[in-house]
Amino acid sequence: MEGMELISFKIISAVGTARSMYIEAIQLAKEGKFDEAKANIEEGEKVFVEGHHAHAELIQQEASGNRVEIQLLLMHAEDQLMSAEAFKIIATELIEIYERLGK
Repeated sequence: MEGMELISFKIISAVGTARSMYIEAIQLAKEGKFDEAKANIEEGEKVFVEGHHAHAELIQQEASGNRVEIQLLLMHAEDQLMSAEAFKIIATELIEIYERLGK
């Protein structure tokens, strides 16, 4: 595996892990484990950045004049990236809500 496939899988792997951590953070907050939930968000962010860097490689490639061929795998990677980003926002908000309700 090389090139576009490798970059796509890097994105999918990293942001998929991050999304799972964000979902787990919501579950932890439901249990009142707010410090653990916030730690999961922070860890998820670190992993998400790895996927974002792989994504940035493609943007830089395109910006430098090297056309990026869009394939189904890359579309899936892009979708997963956006999904993970949305889950982070939702998880962060839910943690805050659960924390307020717990006080």
